[in-house]
Amino acid sequence: MEQSILEGVPEGAADHREPTETASGKSSYTSSSIQILKGLEAVRKRPGMYIGSTGPDGLHHLVYEIVDNSIDEAMAGYCDEIAISIEKGNVIRVEDNGRGIPVDLHPSEQVSTLQVVMTQLHAGGKFDNETYKVSGGLHGVGVSVVNALSEWLEVTVHRAPHIYYQEYRKGVPLQDVAVIGDTDRNGTTVRFMVDYSILDKENYSYRVLTERFRELAFLNKGIQIGVRDEREEEVKEHHFHYEGGINEFIKHLNESKKAVHPEPIYFEGEDQQVKVEIALQYNDRFDEVLFSFVNNINTREGGTHLSGFRSALTRVMNEQLKKKPNLLKIFGNPLVGDDLREGLTAVVSVKLPDPQFQGQTKSKLGNTYVQGVVSSLMYEKLTNYFDEYPAVIEAILAKAIMAAKARFAARDARLKIRKASEGAGLPGKLADCAEKDPALCEIFIVEGDSAGGSAKQGRDRQNQAILPLWGKMLNVEKAREDKVLSNEKLQPVIASLGAGLGVHFDPSKVRYHKVIIMADADVDGSHIRTLLLTFFFRYMRELLEEGYVYFAMPPLYKITFGKKSFYAYNEEERKRILLENTKDGDLSKVPIQRYKGLGEMNPDQLWETTMNPETRSLTQVTLEDAVEADEVFTMLMGEEVEPRKRFIEENAVYVSNLDV
Repeated sequence: MEQSILEGVPEGAADHREPTETASGKSSYTSSSIQILKGLEAVRKRPGMYIGSTGPDGLHHLVYEIVDNSIDEAMAGYCDEIAISIEKGNVIRVEDNGRGIPVDLHPSEQVSTLQVVMTQLHAGGKFDNETYKVSGGLHGVGVSVVNALSEWLEVTVHRAPHIYYQEYRKGVPLQDVAVIGDTDRNGTTVRFMVDYSILDKENYSYRVLTERFRELAFLNKGIQIGVRDEREEEVKEHHFHYEGGINEFIKHLNESKKAVHPEPIYFEGEDQQVKVEIALQYNDRFDEVLFSFVNNINTREGGTHLSGFRSALTRVMNEQLKKKPNLLKIFGNPLVGDDLREGLTAVVSVKLPDPQFQGQTKSKLGNTYVQGVVSSLMYEKLTNYFDEYPAVIEAILAKAIMAAKARFAARDARLKIRKASEGAGLPGKLADCAEKDPALCEIFIVEGDSAGGSAKQGRDRQNQAILPLWGKMLNVEKAREDKVLSNEKLQPVIASLGAGLGVHFDPSKVRYHKVIIMADADVDGSHIRTLLLTFFFRYMRELLEEGYVYFAMPPLYKITFGKKSFYAYNEEERKRILLENTKDGDLSKVPIQRYKGLGEMNPDQLWETTMNPETRSLTQVTLEDAVEADEVFTMLMGEEVEPRKRFIEENAVYVSNLDV
């Protein structure tokens, strides 16, 4: 028989009970322990649940949420201009020429709809499929979350013939919505100052914001987006406007690369309320650059739209290959997806009502019907294009066949590595650590046998592994996977990390969660670091995405005062140490050792300055923006000379200390 949990408790007592003390003196967990946070209090209490983090990502996310509302107006056909400004004091201003947030009395709340939208979670037109057929952002919680996490926020709405205004402090309105003037236009302007008592004290990055808004301009052709930084004397400003949409996105991504066919392939279509845009172009490189979006949201884990794209691409290419007897003589086997990825740059953008997301980061589309829509549209449009432009498909197939042959060579190289590792275990030069939990293990990839020997002697054998590198490394930006796999300088790195390579890379199998590049503080050391980073970026990108890669920072100088020694890691530290420890700037009795290489340090010095977790300085390598990272690696390490020359000319003025 069911029994009420309140049986024997006087009526009404459940609302007033106090926590009781247990025998241990700790409060018991009763119904009174459960707090109901009203309105926006929950957001201020647990900001990470709504914006991901209270660090730089969360800070920039607040700006994106306001802009997403303007973009939704643009996708609905009511807005074509958005202006974002960073004012002095880190104040953000976002202005658009959309319809303007409604200001009339809300039928159920009996206050202005503007106030409802700004102060209540899950209030907005994004839940009404008639207002917005498709939308991005946080689906209605965005603007109120920004309001909750702001020290102050003000919103000005132009809805002809009047201008309306309301101001808030920490999410609470200071007054009712008021008419402050007349106007002949529509639109919304939001200004806010983030509440730094909740978020970390960080500055907005103009570069991060411009990259995101340039991406949005590509994804919404015809829209004009202006970004302005007013914090310094010299105002920085960018304007983005792309009538070609993602077709121009492809040209931008391939700017520093040599295209296999002169113009990107672009098409769009709509079926079952799904609007599909696809643009692609092959270049002479060996990696794939593919971005997929749903309602302007970057679906980094892909999903059904990407599956539809890939299956259609493979099907069309194999059908086209059957029509080319000259190519069939060279390679008679069916092409697989991996063969068609080499040198592919593509953008797949779909817009649909009620997208369903999967995955840990909610960045994988799950709507099953979308796969069929994308696949059938892609198949039809691509087949028609190749039938009309036979020279283009000839060039693409020739490249794919070369990739297929390299795939077989890579398979053989992979087999050799596996057999070698089964027979001999880990690489001979690797000094492994005793700890087996990857989360506690770190590996130092050290430049040179001499420094490697010192590192092996000076390390903590429990959790620090050492892998010395020697000789010139391969520039993977100019090599296929089979060449990478068979390269004797990279094989030890691949085997030591133990997680495979390229599309076969499995981050869950990485043997060390700190991969520390330890190279000399000179030009050669910088070159080694760049080559290794290029390798990780192209073939083990998840290492960077997971935050597993670090630079060790060895000192440049050892400065000795009698029996006391100091280490300086840069010129500024050297000057400070000398200033603090000498009288009247007299540098006579003062020995300064300039380290030209790690090999000059004995094991104790290397441990003390560069390897000891208590005293060392590590720099974590992050993958903040994949598009920009791809551009930089292509420019600095690729075949094209002109973009690299232009980069050096433009940035030479900023170099203050060049070690040649």
